[in-house]
Amino acid sequence: MSEGLLIIEDERLLGSELKRHYERDGWEVHLAPNLQTARRVLVEDDAEPLVVIADMNLPDGNGLDLLEEAKKKHIPGEWILLTGFGNIPDSVRALRLGAYDFVEKPCEQSRLDLIVSGAERSARAQRRLQEQANASRAQYDPESFIGRSQGAAEVRSLLEKLARAPFSALVITGETGTGKGLAARILHHSGARAEGPLVELNCAALPRELLESELFGHEAGAFTGARQRRRGLLEQAHGGTIFLDEISELELDLQAKVLKSIEDKRIRRLGGDREISVDVQIIAATNRDLETEARSGRFRTDLYHRLSVFQIRLPPLRQRLDDLQDLVPTFIAEFNAKAGKRVKVVPQTVWKKLQAHQWPGNVRELRNVVERCVLLAETEQFPAEWLQLGPLETHTSEPEVDGDRVWLPLDGSMALDKMERFIIKTALERHGHNVTATARALGTTRETLRYRVQKYNLTPEVETGRG
Repeated sequence: MSEGLLIIEDERLLGSELKRHYERDGWEVHLAPNLQTARRVLVEDDAEPLVVIADMNLPDGNGLDLLEEAKKKHIPGEWILLTGFGNIPDSVRALRLGAYDFVEKPCEQSRLDLIVSGAERSARAQRRLQEQANASRAQYDPESFIGRSQGAAEVRSLLEKLARAPFSALVITGETGTGKGLAARILHHSGARAEGPLVELNCAALPRELLESELFGHEAGAFTGARQRRRGLLEQAHGGTIFLDEISELELDLQAKVLKSIEDKRIRRLGGDREISVDVQIIAATNRDLETEARSGRFRTDLYHRLSVFQIRLPPLRQRLDDLQDLVPTFIAEFNAKAGKRVKVVPQTVWKKLQAHQWPGNVRELRNVVERCVLLAETEQFPAEWLQLGPLETHTSEPEVDGDRVWLPLDGSMALDKMERFIIKTALERHGHNVTATARALGTTRETLRYRVQKYNLTPEVETGRG
């Protein structure tokens, strides 16, 4: 009866009329004359009807009591309550318990049909969301952090423990491509907030002006272009989780606001005059060493300590090469399914190359390599010619200086601002920290260079060799 309608009505004539009417409309209808029968249908038979039409006053109790019991047992479906003598306390209780509507008898059939139709649409939407949530839970459980190495096993164990812990905030650290986003989704979908939303934001993807509006929302007229009210991501994540990737990219003043929202569980929209309560679990991620960033003043110490109460460190792929034996077949199966390929055999020459590579882009780089090879494969054999790993095998994920040239990884393992800082620092050292000479070599002005020097905290080195 998962697609059906349950009618709980002790008035025999009314119940029979409603049953016939909705059966003519194509519903599978079950009629229960009392709470005992309805309870057996809902609880013991696991019927899960889409819509329940229940009389409030039944011979063996109140329909609201059964509604409350159904909600506690997480039995899906929308409830429409009927009563011959409605009162305000009952209507308030019905809405508080999540009833779709509260209707006084007698009710015109056409009006009841509209209410039932709306309840059906709502119930189907909720069912789709529940199915998506169940699929996400199956996809993102701790076992989905694949690998047989000790490092992978330790991460899985920690994810299992933290998924059961009611934490308010934690931080995931690791190089780019190690699976920080996967770990965040596992924590959400395996935890107590799995029924709530998961909202994700890459803090490095937006300029500072847009980031504040994205996080906290704004009222109409708060700034040029703000034509209407907008709920921020923290507000949208109420009851669930917000994943702040690359949190180290937040400006210090925004870090302070994020800390306040964690501590107070309240936010204020831009241009707003009142605070809004939010119940949000915050998962932050960064590819930087936050402790070093905090000591240097580039990250707020108080926010660092608030986030690092719980911390997950993800090892780079080069430290868990044993996991290639599990990751490669998993990715091959994924892209076989997507592209209609049938790659099955991985030659030993391919395994040797995969084991010898340093994987500066970590699991993300491996996934991209496997995708390319599977998509271009013409037989069941994994094509070694499309690995294209040779030039990268002599490098790590760190930038390097080779004579008058700077080598920078372009595989996503290094953020843009980190590249810029490395270039400026290298140029300053090459020119004895002479600002004028360095600016000339970089093709920029002294003022622009001084701004970058302050931005990347290179000032102490420059002050000793100003020119």
